[in-house]
Amino acid sequence: MPDSNVLSGMEDDAGVYKLREDLAVIVSVDYFTPIVKEAYIYGQIAAANALSDVYAMGGKPIIALNIVCFPAASMGLSILKEVLRGGSDKLEEANVVIIGGHSLIDPREIKYGLSVVGIVDPRKILTKGGLEVGDKLILTKALGTGIINNALKADMVDEQTQAEVTQSMTTLNKRASQLALEAGIHTCSDVTGFGIAGHLFEMIRESRGVGIEINSSSLPLFPKVEEFVKMGHIAPGTQRNRKFYERKVTFSKDIPDWKQWVIFDAQTSGGLILSVPTQKVEELLRRLHKEGVEKAAIIGKVIEDPKGKISVK
Repeated sequence: MPDSNVLSGMEDDAGVYKLREDLAVIVSVDYFTPIVKEAYIYGQIAAANALSDVYAMGGKPIIALNIVCFPAASMGLSILKEVLRGGSDKLEEANVVIIGGHSLIDPREIKYGLSVVGIVDPRKILTKGGLEVGDKLILTKALGTGIINNALKADMVDEQTQAEVTQSMTTLNKRASQLALEAGIHTCSDVTGFGIAGHLFEMIRESRGVGIEINSSSLPLFPKVEEFVKMGHIAPGTQRNRKFYERKVTFSKDIPDWKQWVIFDAQTSGGLILSVPTQKVEELLRRLHKEGVEKAAIIGKVIEDPKGKISVK
């Protein structure tokens, strides 16, 4: 049965339910298998990633539940302790309280994540819809985590690159979300498993009647992304993204294949995509840089035609 208090559901980054005119709750859940070798860092990344959907909606996360699948027969509990410590520390940084959780025995591999509840003023929700022709698009984190993490499994990533990618994945989208709200932005999504192509297409679909043009030379990338793509370090999730979304994306003839793969790369704890009116974009970008969101960049714009498509130039 339809409920008028449901303000957002499966079409957006998280579910939103209105309690009163000035208060709504945001509910989200996310978990995944390890993408780094250090248990503590894995816990931090998983927590930051789970919180991101609430930030993408313009909300303030307040409570969380741990979700754990653990192979007790093959893995020591000390590892699980470190994973949970990493998640707890990241939630403390975000001023979010863990109030419980659920665990079960997994015969194969550890999985960890959280269900997160946040609050938001229903009149100030950030949604995927609402793109306006002429808006500029700001991306707040670099791309390539899927490619780098795939290369990490093959011990191909140097310590400096690994540290940079890890820092990005463990960084909360909290301040970027706050600055977007302060600037009066209404359209936002976070870049995660569907890659930037998938999440931009979702924004197009929810807005209707618009397209997006991406300037490939403006995309912020992690070091050695080009090198690793050319070596074939393309994760299965990225391959699935390209197969699913490539009909929605057109590339100029001068875009090399390695950079095309970046457009579909499945991200973990990626940045926010903000659709910003032209008159506000430079000031918002300046504030993002000033307050530590150093990789934030204008990557493209909303266009009228071709409708329903992403054009990469």
